[in-house]
Amino acid sequence: MNTFGNIFRLTSFGESHGEAVGGIIDGCPPGIEIDMEFIQSELNRRRPGQSRITTPRVEGDKVIFLSGIFEGKTTGMPIGFMIKNENQRSSDYDHLKDVYRPSHADYTYQQKYGIRDYRGSGRSSARETIARVVAGAVAKLYLKQIGVSVSAYTSQIGDIKLENDYKKYDLSKTEETPVRCPDAEKAEQMIELIKQVQYKGDTIGGVVTCVIQGTPVGLGEPVFGKLHAALGAAMLGINAVKGFEYGHGFDVSKRGSELNDSFSNDNGKISTRTNHSGGIQAGISNGQDIYFRVAFKPVSTILMDQQTVDVKGKNITIKAQGRHDACVLPRAVPIVEAMAAMVILDYYLLSKTNG
Repeated sequence: MNTFGNIFRLTSFGESHGEAVGGIIDGCPPGIEIDMEFIQSELNRRRPGQSRITTPRVEGDKVIFLSGIFEGKTTGMPIGFMIKNENQRSSDYDHLKDVYRPSHADYTYQQKYGIRDYRGSGRSSARETIARVVAGAVAKLYLKQIGVSVSAYTSQIGDIKLENDYKKYDLSKTEETPVRCPDAEKAEQMIELIKQVQYKGDTIGGVVTCVIQGTPVGLGEPVFGKLHAALGAAMLGINAVKGFEYGHGFDVSKRGSELNDSFSNDNGKISTRTNHSGGIQAGISNGQDIYFRVAFKPVSTILMDQQTVDVKGKNITIKAQGRHDACVLPRAVPIVEAMAAMVILDYYLLSKTNG
């Protein structure tokens, strides 16, 4: 299960402390102009060492395309790419070789495969998501041609959260703060909280909100291929994600008269007066903005004493070492966007096939 998508598909490969991480994009339409500067800028948003509140590890994260592109455009053939790993310190993990770290993949991988790469979590490392960002950037380039945009931002860290919906904020300001929050005042509070948590060797979680605008009506299937189910699967497949909700989500303990989206005819164009449904009804896009929220748990690696067991079942105390994020949210924003872009493009291509 290393492949994602139906028509627009990404197969990723690589481990965090291997030679490289990369992927193959299949089913990409031909003729898309590949903006290398844009793709690299997307990778720069995800890479470590970009601010004082992320891990100080430095990776260039330069993508190398191997196939599927000719004279600056996609050919319709498989697009192969790779990103070399440059700044590993595998020795930081030597003391964890025979230890099951709390809330990590160590125990489940060992039981499932009988072997695991303990260096930086191997395949379960969030570094694998770099391949998703590349594929998502390619998807964004196509979506731009049909007027679809995907924008995500940090809406909550700890108990500090944005109280208003996305329409109250200028999302173009998201990149102006290292925490990727469009509210400058809240962003400073979030940064201060992360620094406090970081100083103690602890970590903290939060929520990323994503908005997709310009989606055509009719994306999604009526039963098992519902668009919101596909988006949910995409988000829940991201490292550290624990929850997904779209539209009003869990805030639906209300009356139908409060949440029904009634229709109106505005000069021949049918639309809904409200958008409590989050742009999706009966699993199919209705042309309104699609918006959803993704909950990220605190990073499992904390620089504090923790109780666990080793591979022989002996109770022990461990304390992690190395360079780690105190909060994954700032670097998770482009990953959420990438996965959303791949889903929308995939379902757009599906709609063209079914049509």
